Amino acid sequence: MSHSIYQLRMSSRELSFIAETHPDAPCSVDALLRLLPWQTQMVHVRWSGEGVWVPLGDNDFQLPWETPTRYPAVGDVLFYPGGYSETEILMAYGPCAFASKLGPIAGNHVMTIIKGIEQLPELGRRCLWEGAQPLTVTLLESSVHQETTP
Repeated sequence: MSHSIYQLRMSSRELSFIAETHPDAPCSVDALLRLLPWQTQMVHVRWSGEGVWVPLGDNDFQLPWETPTRYPAVGDVLFYPGGYSETEILMAYGPCAFASKLGPIAGNHVMTIIKGIEQLPELGRRCLWEGAQPLTVTLLESSVHQETTP
């Protein structure tokens, strides 16, 4: 089976990141791509540690569990399809254990930052101390390649 891998640019003011989608989360990647180009805001997480998140409210993307994890590595981006808590996207910039006010949750590992990861602590600091920060996400031109898995 083959899955497409896309590269996306994520920008917040002068901070810029390149992320690559996770080939084992095709439904989550498709849902994310349908949002593009996307201008939103992100805030600091409340219960998860060192991360920022984009609340998506009651939006129901009908996502299956594809690559669920509770413990994203620095630069991992998770897509939580909703259920116990509101639908959201979380990005880890340090130690993180995904949780909501009701307790631990998991999200689909939808993409990973591959360039600009050294800027993530500054993004986290801004969200924590300055409040909501702008986020623009766009698809990079000519970013599609295929990965074949047995």
